[in-house]
Amino acid sequence: MTTLVVTNDFPPRVGGIETYLRHVCSFLDDQVVVLTRTERDESATLTYDASLPFPVHRLPGPLVPSPSVGRRAAELLREYGAEQVIFGAAAPLGLLASGLRRGGARRILALSHGHEVWWSRVPGARSLLRRIGRDVDAFGVISAYTAGRIAAALAPEDRAKLVMLPPPVDLDEFSPATNAPVGTVVAASRFVRQKGLDRLLDAWPRVTAVVPDSRLIVVGDGPQGPSLRRRAAAMQDVEFRPPVSHDRMPDLLRSASVFVSPVRTRLGGLYAEGLGLVACEAAACGVPVVVGDSGGARETVIDQVTGSVVDPDDTSALAAAMIGWLSNPVKARAAGFAGRKHVADLVGADHVRLRLRSTLESIV
Repeated sequence: MTTLVVTNDFPPRVGGIETYLRHVCSFLDDQVVVLTRTERDESATLTYDASLPFPVHRLPGPLVPSPSVGRRAAELLREYGAEQVIFGAAAPLGLLASGLRRGGARRILALSHGHEVWWSRVPGARSLLRRIGRDVDAFGVISAYTAGRIAAALAPEDRAKLVMLPPPVDLDEFSPATNAPVGTVVAASRFVRQKGLDRLLDAWPRVTAVVPDSRLIVVGDGPQGPSLRRRAAAMQDVEFRPPVSHDRMPDLLRSASVFVSPVRTRLGGLYAEGLGLVACEAAACGVPVVVGDSGGARETVIDQVTGSVVDPDDTSALAAAMIGWLSNPVKARAAGFAGRKHVADLVGADHVRLRLRSTLESIV
């Protein structure tokens, strides 16, 4: 059965949701047609789209639930005989669900990530999220945290539509290093305040005071980039690197003896970590993970077993967690293997694939 995937987040654009949506297409044996937005690099986009075993149609974006986007999606339903629709992000594109139902869609799944938590708490957006929950057949969530927040916004009769569909991790691709590295802490994220990298730099001198041969590698980019690099300029043991493509992430994570993601909750709870895919990928590589206690991030770690959950604004606690794992490589190695088992059960690609397919097959 052909599935129409409607999303703003699709490669060659780089990001966790983009990677997730490409996995979704693979999980459906690439029997899909994708409607997404155009990207700035036209040449790279054309090259990427030509490499795929399914058609991709692009419109100037970002896509919104407008009549014109709805009409184009309905045209693709008819053209390709698609009977299933997956919205790459429930809000706002899930508002197209009722129109596509009239256009012939028999099964509709909306995936959510983290920003729907914000929708669930803002009055006007909350009513729209409630409508999306009413109009779709199933509503994917990525963590117990996001499930609880989204459920509170839905009508009671629609809460049973929630199904756990977190971003998957390929356990063959993300596998442990043969020889565990020593003394290297890696952080990889977008450079925004919510990711807590400023607190990581605050804590780092405390780490090197106790473990002097350790080094910190920070990978990514974003609005905070210039200020973070200025702060780190005097730290000889801190290295900043540009973002890496997803296929290079396993090697980066295998170079770490500890992975740190000091994410924080901002704006009175409106902006929190939905889950934390890169933390799961690091754990799959057998690396102990230190995460900030924000939203669903704590679900990626079993505290003191596979890593540490810390208050990201407590720089002493953040430093102590990194010192603890750096100072005890044997314990860190055991935590890494325990972490791999934990995320295999939580987000292993085989589990997510089976859940996705069974969710669609169960819709009558």
